[in-house]
Amino acid sequence: MGPSGLASALVASGALQPDWLPTFKAVPRELFVPDRIWPGIADGTRQNPMVDRTKAPDGWLTAVYSDIPLTTQWDDGNHTGDGLGKTPSSSSSQPHMVFSMLADLDVKDGHRVLEIGTGTGWNSGLLAHRLGGGNVVSIEFDAAVAKGAMENQRAAGLSPLVIVGDGRRGYTGGAPYDRIIATCSVGEVPHAWVDQTLTGGLIVTPWGTLYGGEAIARLTVDGGTASGRFTRSSAFMRLRQQRPNRPPHDAYLKGQAWPADGERSTTTLSPVEVGGWVEQFAIGLQMSGAFWSVERYDDGTYTLWTYSTDTLSWASTDYEPGAESFEVVQSGPRRLWDETEAAYLWWEGHGRPGFDRFGLSVDSDGERAWLDSPDHPVPAVS
Repeated sequence: MGPSGLASALVASGALQPDWLPTFKAVPRELFVPDRIWPGIADGTRQNPMVDRTKAPDGWLTAVYSDIPLTTQWDDGNHTGDGLGKTPSSSSSQPHMVFSMLADLDVKDGHRVLEIGTGTGWNSGLLAHRLGGGNVVSIEFDAAVAKGAMENQRAAGLSPLVIVGDGRRGYTGGAPYDRIIATCSVGEVPHAWVDQTLTGGLIVTPWGTLYGGEAIARLTVDGGTASGRFTRSSAFMRLRQQRPNRPPHDAYLKGQAWPADGERSTTTLSPVEVGGWVEQFAIGLQMSGAFWSVERYDDGTYTLWTYSTDTLSWASTDYEPGAESFEVVQSGPRRLWDETEAAYLWWEGHGRPGFDRFGLSVDSDGERAWLDSPDHPVPAVS
């Protein structure tokens, strides 16, 4: 698939709106992609082997004009090998998501835009072509990534202002903005973004819970507050300063063999049922300070481990294909599987809502997720 094929697919899907089509054609993705890339798949569940443009130019170009994300850096630049690193830390986002978020942003001529997370420079390059370089500011924490983005943009004849800095703080030198867009996810919307956006302006950002699940929040700013619904599922790299600190498994059983001091029970709720992206999101909204991991076995069974961030509580839930009940072990002051069940049943009892029924409100006191209306906050499990 070349640029015209990708454009046709994006237009057909509704992601690429007619007002963005001239910019798509004028600012080709290939000018913003380095020689070495790791093609992914749209849902982020798998990473393919590295493709080197100097060795496989056709494969590289095919990847660039496929509707997939492309990892361009691992481990904050500390991984330099051909294989996969531990954590992807910079990328060229999936084109469908890029243009869907730009549609959410709803820019107009003359708007000033702040982007959080420059990456390869393609997204802010698209904005600069549409609005003019003088109306676009982009912040990138990694100086090497920012340098590469600026080189890409200059080669494309584009000149947004690229700042090396902490994206949480925004950039007061260019404020106020009509629009702020983040190309990294957050677990908490920095209030500086709200303060630097004009009343009536928009903030578009991926937002996710510690437990899991993520969606695009589209927030309208009104003075010192911002509120709005989630528009679609997403899976972005986390803002570096908000990366979660998840203690290792060994911090929980305190050197004892499983089940240690855990209490046994059974459940009819399959661990599979709580593993979907929207299910994780709904559970995470209700279960603060909790996360999970999976331990898989050769026979197709697995254990879902749930942990509290304070290392005081844990739960294990064993999955067997075809089983009607599943063994649970829980330890600590929080009964984490009981909380998971309660959160799942709340979601199920409200009609299994998708991301677009949830919303987020942000003010000086923090932020609150809600269902259908700000008057209906999502409750914490107890």
